[in-house]
Amino acid sequence: MGEQRQVRSTFLWGLSGIYLCAFLSLYTQIPGLYGREGILPAWKMLRFTGKGLWEQLHDSPTLLWLGPQIGLDTEQSMELICLLGTVLSLVALLFNCFRDSLIFLLLWMLYLSLYQVGQVFLYFQWDSLLLETGFLAILVAPMHLLRSKMNVWSNHDGITFWLIRWLLFRLMFASGVVKLTSRCPTWWGLTALTYHYETQCIPTPAAWYAHQLPVWVQKLSVVTTYVIEIGVPWLFFLPSRRLRLFSFYSQVVLQVLIILTGNYNFFNLLTLVLCFSLLDDQHLKSVPKGRKGQQKGDNLSRGFSMQSLVVLFDLVVFGLLGFWTVKYFELQVNLEKYHVESNTAFTYHDFLKWLRILTFPSIWLGAASLGWEILKGMYRSAAVRGLFWKLWSTIQWVIFSIATVGMFTISLVPYTYIDFESNGQLWPSVHRMFKKVDDYQLVNSYGLFRRMTGVGGRPEVVLEGSYDKETWTEIEFMYKPGNVSAPPPIVTPHQPRLDWQMWFAALGHHTQSPWFTSFVHHLLKGNKDVIRLVQNDESLYPFNSHPPQYIRAKLYKYWYTELDQSGQTSSNWWRRRYVEEFFPEVFLGDQTLESLLTQHGLKDKPPPRRSLAAPFPSALRFIRDSLAPYPAPLLLHSLLIAVVVIFSLQALFGRGNRSGVSKQRGPTKPQSEKKKQKEGSRQGESGGSGKDSSHSNKRREKS
Repeated sequence: MGEQRQVRSTFLWGLSGIYLCAFLSLYTQIPGLYGREGILPAWKMLRFTGKGLWEQLHDSPTLLWLGPQIGLDTEQSMELICLLGTVLSLVALLFNCFRDSLIFLLLWMLYLSLYQVGQVFLYFQWDSLLLETGFLAILVAPMHLLRSKMNVWSNHDGITFWLIRWLLFRLMFASGVVKLTSRCPTWWGLTALTYHYETQCIPTPAAWYAHQLPVWVQKLSVVTTYVIEIGVPWLFFLPSRRLRLFSFYSQVVLQVLIILTGNYNFFNLLTLVLCFSLLDDQHLKSVPKGRKGQQKGDNLSRGFSMQSLVVLFDLVVFGLLGFWTVKYFELQVNLEKYHVESNTAFTYHDFLKWLRILTFPSIWLGAASLGWEILKGMYRSAAVRGLFWKLWSTIQWVIFSIATVGMFTISLVPYTYIDFESNGQLWPSVHRMFKKVDDYQLVNSYGLFRRMTGVGGRPEVVLEGSYDKETWTEIEFMYKPGNVSAPPPIVTPHQPRLDWQMWFAALGHHTQSPWFTSFVHHLLKGNKDVIRLVQNDESLYPFNSHPPQYIRAKLYKYWYTELDQSGQTSSNWWRRRYVEEFFPEVFLGDQTLESLLTQHGLKDKPPPRRSLAAPFPSALRFIRDSLAPYPAPLLLHSLLIAVVVIFSLQALFGRGNRSGVSKQRGPTKPQSEKKKQKEGSRQGESGGSGKDSSHSNKRREKS
């Protein structure tokens, strides 16, 4: 792989944007989710038992322990952390010099601090993925404080950047494998996408149209997903540049389609950022012209035979990938019906056998790729001029090589969860290393869409409130489906975490989601912070003047409306059918409600409120009151648009400055003198006298 200076810079730039979205999105939801009177108060996760600070950090590594020392309670400390993370990530997004290892260390510590008290609302795979990517960014990012401005790429940077590619491999390969190891009949029958678009958590309007596609297209899409998630990741570590570019664009197409049809917050955007580890600077067209010419000459010097072998190797790989796809999914073109038929041509036991055979070879393939990067780093360190700088470069190479090998080793534990037999064959010392760092989310296991839910209809919980138990009014959420005529929203990269948990709650009994009882209790009390999670505009909340006296919840099954035979669409987006009661009718003081609150430990009284007149609390309150009227997606989209405008203006003025320089009549005086010296030296080397050289310079000045 060629140089990756610009690629690494692009990766860090993208990760800064992801951090920005994650911190700001969570900030808007802290009072309702984690406040003193929130659904799951964060102060319950921090029990101040009189232990020392280091003991508390060992028990729960979070900066929130420092809150009382600056006069903040847990909720205010979380808000301060989110604001600091938003500012730091915004600065790193706008200025290259701030994409520093120290900045990413701070961002990782801030998000880990929130994760430790986030409970069920923050325990998503993309939160773990952001923490793991963020920690790797500490190793990948340059250390501007210890390097000169010109030396922004060290000999070990290719080694640490390799970890990003390994993380992308684990993410995609595991996500493909778990679909088949789960024995879900829809994934094995290739019909999963006929349910996915209407049963995912928060679909987009485009999902309705994707759901209307013919069944054969949906089945072929599942086959394509398997190829991209299981087959293509093996190409990440092959020496062919063409194969890596193919795998890059395959992953990009998959992630873009998911973004268009589903609101998965920053998850798919973060995956796209990881995909940049498959590129090099030459593909981004950031290499200077002079060096392009040098690389072109080097390529020509290799000879036609070498290029032919590379092309032949690529064709063999593409051929095998296509052959296995056709063979194992029985792809056949039906010319009469103008579609492609597909079926799974292997069994569950065949797949397990294949997985057990190839799990360790995939590890060795990754290890070989890492070993090659380490050897290249060693060669570059040895080629550094000067004894001191050679020694300094070698020390850095050794340190970061050991760190990279260590991260790769402990990542094998969660990676081999895809095959527990292989996991048991790892050395016990590897498992011990993993357990020591497990609390810090350095490496994690992944596997998305393991089973397809809602096969018999999308389960959806609908809340109803009443003043007299006779007239019931539905409580509509901003984002999740409820009103059958309301179009699906577009909220990416924001994640409404309450709406997501409502989707999970509908998949089981309400006792499996203890937070739901607390949610109902706060609605009965008229808690405005919790109500803002449901409707940011209080005028749209049906009980804005007075809290309801009674609340109940019903379980419905939702389906998309269909096109009729004439191709006409319905005025509604959804149709639904009542299934059963989800949560019983309760009121404040009700024995059923009190019993559930006691059972789930939700009746603890919050600690005394700290003074809001202090500088920090009053400043945080002012910021909160200023931003509260605006929905989170509006804040995020506005900020991202502002960033795009700033970059566009920078590019526009930068282009204007470059064109202005090119229109100057001649070089500045120092440049002219330097040019004269070079011309004089050339004349002297060719045997010309000083007089002739001076005469030629005068002629140039006249011309």
